[in-house]
Amino acid sequence: MEQRIDTRGLSCPLPVVAARKKLLGMKNGVLEVLVDTGTSKDNIVRMVTNMGWKIEVKEEGEEYLLTISK
Repeated sequence: MEQRIDTRGLSCPLPVVAARKKLLGMKNGVLEVLVDTGTSKDNIVRMVTNMGWKIEVKEEGEEYLLTISK
């Protein structure tokens, strides 16, 4: 089951906190996270990797689509 959260416009660490909260409620699956800063992207990539999930980053203009899966 795929889920999506939009964290555009939120300052760090809110995008990381939102993604972490969602992932902790999932055992596996796919979560898409929209972010609009490189800092949020980098922090989420680091957190997700440390949690043992896979992540794919797509740059879409000024924004990033992070696809997290397990």
